[in-house]
Amino acid sequence: MTYLEILQAYNFSVLQWIAVFLAAFVLGFSKSGIKGIGIIIVITLAFVFGEKASTGVLLPMLIAADIIAVTYYNRHTQWRFIKKLLPSMIIGVLVGVWVGDVISEVVFKKVMALIIIGSIGIMLFFEKRNSKNVPNNQWFSRATGFLAGFTTMIGNLAGPISNIYFLAVRLPKNEFIGTAAWLFFIINVFKLPFHFFVWHTVNKESLVLNATLIPLIILGFFIGVALVKKISNLNYRKFIIAVTALGGILLLFR
Repeated sequence: MTYLEILQAYNFSVLQWIAVFLAAFVLGFSKSGIKGIGIIIVITLAFVFGEKASTGVLLPMLIAADIIAVTYYNRHTQWRFIKKLLPSMIIGVLVGVWVGDVISEVVFKKVMALIIIGSIGIMLFFEKRNSKNVPNNQWFSRATGFLAGFTTMIGNLAGPISNIYFLAVRLPKNEFIGTAAWLFFIINVFKLPFHFFVWHTVNKESLVLNATLIPLIILGFFIGVALVKKISNLNYRKFIIAVTALGGILLLFR
């Protein structure tokens, strides 16, 4: 099949193409350091491709965006926090591979929706506390790493969990962005073979679509970089939490 034939085989409606293009743009935007919108990308792609298939469509796009982010924010990376989280994240990914392989598509959708809603609950809890005094010890690092690894494998949904950890260790904004970028670049590359050979959610057709969307990811990233210092977070965060919670509920009962 030619490049155009592969794209035509998706047989998307205009609305579905708009949703996919918007998801790619927002992905680049989120990787610039504007946190809290990653779940919206996951929900959008899940509605277009289905829950499990969407994880494979999104993963190469995440890796492409990670490469841009680690290049731009590399000098701010705090490797000691990556070393703390990475071992337990790998274990969480492996457990997620097994769980995602043995459960049905219907159960996968429910697990993914519950993770979304649970993540929103965690975000709301710490928003309400308005405190940075999250436990910062070895067991907290291990538990956070495991949950982040499991949720990133099941639905690319580790953002809220990792955000809580980086809040706990009080990383400044640029260090937060640079450290998270490297952490997820490493773990997303680690996940890729499982999507190829175990879940079969990444294939030639999905990679062609990913390649088509890369310019939108790049555009979103650099627009996000230009805006990251100017955006007021308060009303923005409330909007993102509300929309994401609604999306999780719709996904749960769809």
